[in-house]
Amino acid sequence: MNAVLQEQDLGDGSRMRRSGGREARRAMRAAPLAEDVRPIRPGMEGGRYTPLAANDLERIHEAVLTLLETVGFANAIPSCIETCIKAGATHGEDGRLRFPRGLVEHTIRIAARNFTLHGQDPRHDMVVQGKRVHFGTAGAAVHLVDVEKREYRESLLQDIYDAARIVDGLDNIHFFQRPMVPRDVVDPFDMDLNTLYACVSGTTKHVGTSFTVADNVGPALEMLYAIAGGEEKFRARPFVSNSNCFVVPPMKFAEDACGVLEACVKGGIPILLLSAGQAGATAPAAIAGAVVQAVAEVLVGLVYVNALKPGHPCIFGTWPFVSDLRTGAMSGGSAEQALLTAACAQMAHFYDLPGGSAAGMADSKLPDIQSGYEKGITNVLAGLSGLNLIYESAGMHASLLGFCLESLIIDNDMLGQCLRCVRGIDVSDAALSVDVITDVCINGPGHYLGHGQTLKLMQTEYFYPAIADRFSPKEWNEKGRPDIVQRAIAEKKRILSTVFPDHIPRSLDDQLRARFANILLPRSAMVG
Repeated sequence: MNAVLQEQDLGDGSRMRRSGGREARRAMRAAPLAEDVRPIRPGMEGGRYTPLAANDLERIHEAVLTLLETVGFANAIPSCIETCIKAGATHGEDGRLRFPRGLVEHTIRIAARNFTLHGQDPRHDMVVQGKRVHFGTAGAAVHLVDVEKREYRESLLQDIYDAARIVDGLDNIHFFQRPMVPRDVVDPFDMDLNTLYACVSGTTKHVGTSFTVADNVGPALEMLYAIAGGEEKFRARPFVSNSNCFVVPPMKFAEDACGVLEACVKGGIPILLLSAGQAGATAPAAIAGAVVQAVAEVLVGLVYVNALKPGHPCIFGTWPFVSDLRTGAMSGGSAEQALLTAACAQMAHFYDLPGGSAAGMADSKLPDIQSGYEKGITNVLAGLSGLNLIYESAGMHASLLGFCLESLIIDNDMLGQCLRCVRGIDVSDAALSVDVITDVCINGPGHYLGHGQTLKLMQTEYFYPAIADRFSPKEWNEKGRPDIVQRAIAEKKRILSTVFPDHIPRSLDDQLRARFANILLPRSAMVG
């Protein structure tokens, strides 16, 4: 390769001749990379950050077992009571179900682990095991952030579909759980079915969704079985999971959600067992206490599911949130939230269970500096902790009240940086670079810019953001002083005007629309 020689100002008045040049390096970057040599990819191993010591984990576990034996859970529906009693729980005169430690520990031993959450496209399959990290969306925002007007408006069904098709092309957002509720769909059954339809039509990545009541699960399963090509094919590769808030903190069952849980287990849908207490409000203000309650609540859900069907795939969804204790408002972008999420990841590892929790829930209302530091801190600590599934990591604002399509695009860059931190540092003999340093210092030009190692590692060792600004001030000025939000707006408009997923064939979509007259997303919104 003929190296292009350039000069680089070193900042002290001296200049260095640099070989390799931008054009040579750009040519290197243009070559496609195999999945196994990309600098970042889904399922990278985390676990380097551990806010809890080993003794802390044991003490939390002991506190959890004590609470489940002595306090237990209120408001169980009759089928839950029957199922849990058969498994070994007790039902007291006060109406609370209590769970002996032997039952809990047995359930932990037999629970599903090391399973796959599938995409409609197998290349998006996620192996959920150990400390493999995946980032995705989630939430139930009731507003969409209009960045150009700096306004919030009610979220619509179309917005869910648009978010799904944007996420489908973003490498660092690995799954799509419904991030908004369609405020233009009033009927709960219509809302559940249309939310699911918009999600699975918009992306081939794994989808998470919720159901209001158990009766809504059957028609949804009928739709999913049809898309999969039959019930057996869906059960073999379930590409949708149920986000299930089966518990009302502190330590009460949510009756409708329990009915949904039972229907989803029967239908072959993996379950995200979600406990979402808010520290200082519906969970203890003490961070350790919030973790204890969340773990206790999710373990009860694990007992419940495994009593229904041993080994059914479940995600250990401890999601304790943070309150700003001055006002009682949620503070999703806080350092305390980052600590809570990382601690919950450690507890999932302690039990060797697939863990999922939330990060990236900026308190900021817009994609601004505050949003950047809040999302960066909470997401990178979640990733470094080795959390398997990091929900709400992209697009979310106002502590789950607002969702922003432009932020999906910005946050994709941010998550790439987080994943690079998760990957860590290679300290192999080759990476220690003794021979390279010797060559450059003794035989070479005194710098590494054109060295073979540099050109090799620039693709496999370094992450490059898609829309973030790395121009020099001179280049930035020459390009019209671009702003990252402006670039995200332009990219959003490009995607929404050109990308129309067609993984569900038209003939099958015709069948779905004939079967479900309440599909409300117009076909005109789904084609170019």
